[in-house]
Amino acid sequence: MELEIIIIAVTVSIACSIWGVFLLLRRMSLMSDAISHSIILGIVLGYFISRSLSSTIPLIGAVISGLLSAVLTEALKRTRLVKSDAAIGLVFPAMFSLGVILVSLYAGNVHLDVDSVLLGEIGLAPLDRIQIANISLPRNLVIMLTILIINLILVILFFKELKLTTFDPSLAKSLGYSPTWINYGLMLMVSITCVGAFDSVGAVLVTALMIAPAAAALLLTDSLFIMLIISGILASVSAVSGFFVALKIDASISGAMATMTGIIFLLAYLFSPKQGLIKRKMLANKLKIDFAVTTLLVHLFTHEGTEKECDECCEEHLTEHINWSKEKAKKIVKIAVERKLIGINENSLSLSDLGRELAKKSITEI
Repeated sequence: MELEIIIIAVTVSIACSIWGVFLLLRRMSLMSDAISHSIILGIVLGYFISRSLSSTIPLIGAVISGLLSAVLTEALKRTRLVKSDAAIGLVFPAMFSLGVILVSLYAGNVHLDVDSVLLGEIGLAPLDRIQIANISLPRNLVIMLTILIINLILVILFFKELKLTTFDPSLAKSLGYSPTWINYGLMLMVSITCVGAFDSVGAVLVTALMIAPAAAALLLTDSLFIMLIISGILASVSAVSGFFVALKIDASISGAMATMTGIIFLLAYLFSPKQGLIKRKMLANKLKIDFAVTTLLVHLFTHEGTEKECDECCEEHLTEHINWSKEKAKKIVKIAVERKLIGINENSLSLSDLGRELAKKSITEI
C-alpha cells in the first residue's frame, strides 16, 4: 500500500509540474491556486444534478468551474480596471466560498468537507480500486496516469506553440498562432489536472506541486526543456520525501509533501550555482572588493610622481583620503599585493607594471 501511495504521489507530482512551468513563466502562478479552489463549486453543482459523487458529472462540473475561473479572471483583466493578481484574488475566493456555503447548507451528509478539499487524503487513495484486465488498481492512479500521459503528449505536440506564446505573444500572433486560445487550452488542462489530483492530494498540494518545483527549476536552468525535466524530478522528490517525513512524524501526508516542496525551493534559492542567494552574495562581495582594489590603483596612479606622493601613497592615509576604515584599508592593500598589483617599500605603496596598466585602463573607461 505504501508503494502505491508513492506511485500515485509521483504521478500527481509530474502531471502538476508540467503545467506549473508554463504558469510560472507566464506570470500566472496564482491561477493554479484559483483553479484548484474554484473546482469545489463545480463539484457541488454536479452533485446536485447527479446526486452522486461517483458520477462523472461532478468531475465535468469541476473542470468547467476551473475553466470558468480562468475565463472570468481574464475578462476582468481585459477591462484594465484591475490588474491580473487582483482579478485572481476577486474570482477564486468568491467561487470557493460559494461552493463551501452550498456544501454546508445542502450537502452536509455528503463526504465533501473543507478539510478534504484543502488537504485531501492521499493515504486513503489506494483503497478506492477498479479492475482493469483482471488487475486491481487504485482509481486515482489510473486517472492521474491517464492525465499525465495526455499532458506529456500535448506538451510534445504543442511545445513550439506553448514556448512561443509564453515568451513572445506578439510574435506568435504575427505567425498565425492565437495566444488567447492557447492560453484557454492551457487553463483547460490545468483544470483537468487539478480535478484529477483534487480527490487524492487536495487543493493546497496541487498548488504547491505546480509552483514550487517550477520556481526551483527556474533558478537552476535557463532552458525550457530542461526546466520541465528538473521540475518533474524536484516535484517527485518532494512527494517521496514528504511521504516518509509524514510517516516519521505521524502527520498529514499532503501537508508534509507541500512542506518539502517549500524546503526544496529554499535549497535551490540559497544554493543555485547560477542564481542562488549565496552565489549572488559572493558575486556582490567580489565586485565590491574589485572596485575597492581599482579605486586604490587609480589613487596611487593619480599621485604617482607628484609632490604629495609620499603622503598620499601610504596605507595610513587611505583612511583619510578614500574614507576607508583601517581594517578595510589593510584588507584591500593585502589583496592588491597578493594580486601583484602593488608593492610595499617600507611604508610606501607603489604600483607594479600590471597595476599601472589596470589603473590606466580604468581611467580610460571612466
